[in-house]
Amino acid sequence: MTVSRRLFVSAATAVTALAVTGIPAVAAPTEADDPRYRIPVSPDDTEADLVRKASQVRPTARQIAWQQLERTAFLHFGVNTFTGLEWGTGDEDPDVFQPTGLDTDQWAGALRDGGFKLAILTVKHHDGFVLHPSRYTDHSVASSSWRDGHGDVLRPFADSLRRYGLKVGVYISPADENQYLHGVYANGSARTERTIPTLVEGDDRSPDCYFTLEATDYGAHMLNHLYEVLTEYGPIDEVWFDGAQGRIPPDKVEKYDWDSWYALVRSLAPDAAIAVSGPDVRWVGNEGGLAREDEWSVVPVQEKDYGRTDYALAYDAPDMGSRDALVAALPTADYVQWWPAECDVSIRDGWFYHADQQPKTVEQLTDIYFRSVGRNSVLLLNIPPDTDGLLPAADVVRLREFRERVDRELPEDLARGARVTSAPGRVTVDLGREREVDRVRLAEDIRHGQQVESFVVEAHLDGAWTEVTRAGAVGASRILLLPAPVRARRWRLRVTGARSAVRITEFGLYRSRV
Repeated sequence: MTVSRRLFVSAATAVTALAVTGIPAVAAPTEADDPRYRIPVSPDDTEADLVRKASQVRPTARQIAWQQLERTAFLHFGVNTFTGLEWGTGDEDPDVFQPTGLDTDQWAGALRDGGFKLAILTVKHHDGFVLHPSRYTDHSVASSSWRDGHGDVLRPFADSLRRYGLKVGVYISPADENQYLHGVYANGSARTERTIPTLVEGDDRSPDCYFTLEATDYGAHMLNHLYEVLTEYGPIDEVWFDGAQGRIPPDKVEKYDWDSWYALVRSLAPDAAIAVSGPDVRWVGNEGGLAREDEWSVVPVQEKDYGRTDYALAYDAPDMGSRDALVAALPTADYVQWWPAECDVSIRDGWFYHADQQPKTVEQLTDIYFRSVGRNSVLLLNIPPDTDGLLPAADVVRLREFRERVDRELPEDLARGARVTSAPGRVTVDLGREREVDRVRLAEDIRHGQQVESFVVEAHLDGAWTEVTRAGAVGASRILLLPAPVRARRWRLRVTGARSAVRITEFGLYRSRV
């Protein structure tokens, strides 16, 4: 018997009910499983109220797992690789796509050697060209003569990543210039109940469940595409929705069915983080890979456009989560939410491959690392495959050099195995003998939220505690570079400002070997 699973969504909430024919109803995986991930705010809240609520926000398990990745990779690949464009037009001849030397094992090996733990493939960019044979568009690899119309990039990509121990992410652009040209995108259709997957002529699938979701014509197109990707290519660990619109005129932009898209992802890939137009991960606000000096994972948000999580402050605001920011956002904020930052940047000037561009230097990449991973964020570094379907040799070398440089910047943790004493808001480390230190790495136990607002690091010098450096927020990862090595046996972290009880899980001391 075919079981029909009916998943209803509304603009007010991502999932309101899940009714299953023939078996008891079960709950779909939602943020309601951990209601502390977002807490409502009120216009009447005082600063003290806002800080108290922010201190009570906790990440979901998927967000904790995502923040532990630290270094992730982007692979921009598609028709733009062959046309030389950054944003395509949607009417490209699919036959232009000819990566005759495609080797996704080469991609995965280079990424693993570069220290990356997850990679995201542009399965569909704004031009709408799809890197697997989809049932729902002719603008795909199946319409290219490459591999006689039987080509697929997503399948070997996913298989290679898993074989090399990396997690798999997919980028699926909400904007679609091909569907716009074909009258599906932004055609003014109403949101109505749609059955997902929508079977097509010659469809060989026999789903054991169907989803009923509210969507426009284009929203249903996206849902069907998501269903394919999330059910036919193994476990997906991150789903990346861009916020850009390509070349679509501003007055023709589709109002996306975010609630339905989120609900389907949550049901089919419950462990996947949804970024960056999504509730799990936010864009840091620039494409230089640089986080704010004090980057907060707990930030004020508003809910818009059928459930989309959006910024309550400007996306590029210099301060996203301090006390002042919480107060400034109150007129537009609906919640304080765990919404950590992802810092995206390309190893080359462009996002897609261009033969005349060269990769960034090791020094540039290392600086980006300290200003992203070292500032409570996850680095998303784009490495674009070339027209042969390979990562360029220069980029492969640079990735390995980058990993080796980070390893030299942060070699052995001198505090590992040392005598540690803790008191409220204070951690002291006795190294047993004097050691030179020029890098300090800190981390809070984010299972209990993000609480540190300011701190100092001190060394015991000439019989007295002497300040070595100070900073603000900590979160999942804070790395401080001392201007010169300091030689001391005893070191101390002293929290000078906090929202609630502080739990420090890492007080690492390093001497770089650069």
